[in-house]
Amino acid sequence: MSVILGQATNSNAFMERLLIIGGGDVALRTIPLLTSRYKVYALVRNPAYNERLRTLGVMPLLGDLDNRRSLSRIKGVADIVLHFAPPPYQGVFDTRTGHLLAALLQSAMLPRKLIYISTSGVYGDCGGGWVSETHPLDAKNPRALRRVDAEQKIRMWAKQNQVQASILRVPGIYAAERLPLDRLRAVSPTIVANEDSYSNHIHADDLAQIVLAALRYGKSNRVYHATDDDEMKMGDYFDAVADAFGVPRPPRLPRSEVRTLVSPMMWSFMNESRRLTNTRMKRELKVRLRYPSLGNALTKIVGKT
Repeated sequence: MSVILGQATNSNAFMERLLIIGGGDVALRTIPLLTSRYKVYALVRNPAYNERLRTLGVMPLLGDLDNRRSLSRIKGVADIVLHFAPPPYQGVFDTRTGHLLAALLQSAMLPRKLIYISTSGVYGDCGGGWVSETHPLDAKNPRALRRVDAEQKIRMWAKQNQVQASILRVPGIYAAERLPLDRLRAVSPTIVANEDSYSNHIHADDLAQIVLAALRYGKSNRVYHATDDDEMKMGDYFDAVADAFGVPRPPRLPRSEVRTLVSPMMWSFMNESRRLTNTRMKRELKVRLRYPSLGNALTKIVGKT
């Protein structure tokens, strides 16, 4: 049985090889969608995760993106790379992505495709306006600037080496295990409605499906918003979660007061307002969201708790 567009075969010898970089929650949700179609490898920094990955049908390869010399095992191993790993936690450059791309170049057999999980934070504050994938980047904080650097590195590398790269710009990710219940129980404030910022979200299971869709249909050097259909302000998001779980809604305070009461990282999210379009994702990647709105997801999540 021959391979056609990465479909499953009767023998692993004929399956395309796929390398996952970064083993967080979204990667673990994506792996079960991949193992029947691809021979899956994963770069692992901590060998304690090896057994779990093997149980999922994944071959672990030890290496650390912060140590370029440790990445020799990934040379020439993959036809496809899924890059889920975050940048370093300081600075404005993503040295990890730089190390990854340099390591891949050490082999004459480059991957034919690379998919990178980026962030919608690369746009900065857009004043609540609608933002398409062609909107200018205007990142302000170091965390988002590192993502801009990673995107630029990947797009240049892919163009120079004729690798098909797709970039998924992702907003806030949520799931049953990723809801702000601790924040709500801590009575952390949100911003009054008339001063509040628009935010964007995607369920982790939908994001895993979007990754698979990008593998199948993503165009070369193309950016896609991986976001649901909701048009919500951040305070409304917290209120919806509070109502679903029967906890008090957070207090609403003026923007100037909230800034003094939340962490700098939290404020960097609360201070930026934008509404992401997802037309390109639906049209080109043929995505049908399982959870098009937070309400759809909360109904199912609360029903299971």
